[in-house]
Amino acid sequence: MNDFVLDELFPLQEALDREIQKDHAVSYEGTHRERILALLVELGEFANETRCFKFWSEKGPSPKERILDEYADGMHFFLSLGIPLGVAKMRHKWRPDEKELTLQILKTYDCVVALLEHYDVKHYGVAFGCFLNILPLLGYTGEDAIAAYKSKLAVNYERQKERY
Repeated sequence: MNDFVLDELFPLQEALDREIQKDHAVSYEGTHRERILALLVELGEFANETRCFKFWSEKGPSPKERILDEYADGMHFFLSLGIPLGVAKMRHKWRPDEKELTLQILKTYDCVVALLEHYDVKHYGVAFGCFLNILPLLGYTGEDAIAAYKSKLAVNYERQKERY
């Protein structure tokens, strides 16, 4: 897999964030903890769709599109958390810390909790990197993730119009 370049996504997320901030009278600073918690919830919803931890069940994972939809939710919150830190560009080299999906997701949880404790560019990059390293363990590409993000972005704009 080649490097994963996310540069085009930051301005897209910033535009959505601006709309949400305007419509709901919120700020990055005032919603920092909520965005971290939302990210953890979305990571759990993503894990639930992969079913990687459900040793008691014979049912397989959800369809790829459903898994990527949940993954895209996590991308939204990661991108949103990077913007107030001044992150506008990101290039990621695929290096999963773990070979097993469950362990990589748990590592990502750890990194997100560390980001709550140390909200800085270094911890942000490590946490987002852990999250991105989940993709190759599923056999998904950066292009899959970008397409899912853009699809969910359209849904999120529609949800704002509908006062979701």
